Amino acid sequence: MNTKSISKTKISLKKMASSADVACKLMKVLSNKDRMLLLCEISQGERCVYELEEILEIYQPTLSQQLTVLRENKLVKTRREGRQIYYTLSSEIAAAVMELLAKHFCKV
Repeated sequence: MNTKSISKTKISLKKMASSADVACKLMKVLSNKDRMLLLCEISQGERCVYELEEILEIYQPTLSQQLTVLRENKLVKTRREGRQIYYTLSSEIAAAVMELLAKHFCKV
């Protein structure tokens, strides 16, 4: 093996390690049942806090804590309308993961 191919391998490993870190971070966020339920519901369309509370039966302060984690990890974004805060998915990767999970685990 020549030196040129070794340096390409090292670069690829660094990129893979970085990507693995990002993937692990996402999986850690998704590994919480309440956050998974929230993302599952939000992936169906924009939802306000009241709707999420009513549909999922996740109440304060848990709801606020888990929505904060999703927001801080840039998986959801918010918009305010009057006193209501609405949530939508903001991550294409999270949307794809939720679609895959729904396909395999949300069969009715």
